[in-house]
Amino acid sequence: MKKVILFSALIICIMLTVSCKSGPKDLDEQYSDLYDANTGLDLTGAGTYTVKSGDTLSAISRHAYNDGFYYPIIMLASRGVVVNPDKIQPGMELTIPDLERNKAGAASRKSMKNCFNGFASIEKTKANPNQGLIDGFRKRADEL
Repeated sequence: MKKVILFSALIICIMLTVSCKSGPKDLDEQYSDLYDANTGLDLTGAGTYTVKSGDTLSAISRHAYNDGFYYPIIMLASRGVVVNPDKIQPGMELTIPDLERNKAGAASRKSMKNCFNGFASIEKTKANPNQGLIDGFRKRADEL
């Protein structure tokens, strides 16, 4: 009887450990997985930008591309520097890809489209999803 109880307790512990490890991913993990899956950007001719106090990724994107919804592309090119768009810091050195060059390449277009759709999906999982962001990302993906 003791063996049955000990074996049952061991099984329960294993199940709890597995279920805890396979729980929902936090935002940083979701963004990181998205970047890892989309590596097809062409960084030929890319510029750089050093984040200043008060900067936002959408403002940097508006300045670089005249469209604040393209910041996922900056993040994709700057993987390893910034993971979560809400966590940029002054001093971070961002890569600003040549947007037109990337729109012209099939692999880079696919990566950008996947990135926009991924950002829309991540936004939908948030406690208070911003429908404007979701729609904006989906529109940019559909245009590619």
